[in-house]
Amino acid sequence: MSIEAAPLNTNAQAPVKQPDSPWRVAVRRFTRNRLAVGGLFILVLMIIICIFGPMISPYSLNDYKVIDKNKAPYAEHWLGTDKLGRDILLRVMLAGRVSIMVGIIATAITVILGSIMGALAGFYRNFVDTIIMRVCEIFMSLPSLPLLIILGAVLSDMKVDPKDRIYYLMLIMGILAWPYLARLVRGQILTLREQEFMQATEALGLRDRRKIFKHLLPNTIPIIIVSATLGVAGAIISESTLSYLGLGVVPPTPSWGNMISEANGLIEFRKRPWVWIPPGMCILITVVSINLIGDGLRDALDPKMKK
Repeated sequence: MSIEAAPLNTNAQAPVKQPDSPWRVAVRRFTRNRLAVGGLFILVLMIIICIFGPMISPYSLNDYKVIDKNKAPYAEHWLGTDKLGRDILLRVMLAGRVSIMVGIIATAITVILGSIMGALAGFYRNFVDTIIMRVCEIFMSLPSLPLLIILGAVLSDMKVDPKDRIYYLMLIMGILAWPYLARLVRGQILTLREQEFMQATEALGLRDRRKIFKHLLPNTIPIIIVSATLGVAGAIISESTLSYLGLGVVPPTPSWGNMISEANGLIEFRKRPWVWIPPGMCILITVVSINLIGDGLRDALDPKMKK
């Protein structure tokens, strides 16, 4: 008894693999960048230490032990003590909370203002574009650091409470930086509004608000993310500079900048390096990590980059 072989179905087709989404492709490209992944790991580790480290520390911010002042690192104080006997490690972690928070919130203000103003200028063009771009040019013509120093001195003369001073500082830094992002977003909007999908929105009769916030701005997210990432690093450096000069975050609230300013004498600089090296290294590590992440995001989100 013979068994006939079943005829092969030559019309059967292999399942078609669905293409990955642009965001999934970007994540894959980012994870292949070892420097960017390493920077992300270090930054996350730094944030975790600054948030949870003070919770498990046996010391508090107001622990003053004159008998232990200016001691080099030893078993009880891993990074030594300052001139008032306070634990340097605890202060570095608390200062990291303030410095990173200032950088993130100042950049968030910049992103909100810059993206909205840039989108309005690119979408409406003509009179609106002229007004917004002239305002941007005025802001960009002002030297940022001297202006921040002047505004910090004004806050000092007004005797603003140190706790409220942080929020004023974040607001000022965010307002001064938005024109740079606005120009980038405007350029992208000018290109996108000529695409076919915008012609479809015209045919559908959508409102301008929906066109801007639902169709145009989402397509500028990659450039906003990259700019915001690099903006955080710049805001941290600006805050540290102002705090070092005594015009930013002022004691008793610690920040990396005002911790370094405690070593403004030759004795502290040469004989007590544990006072200024830890906050200085934290600024260096954090800023370099953020820059590595920004470079990785730029390479991953840019569709023109080669695979």
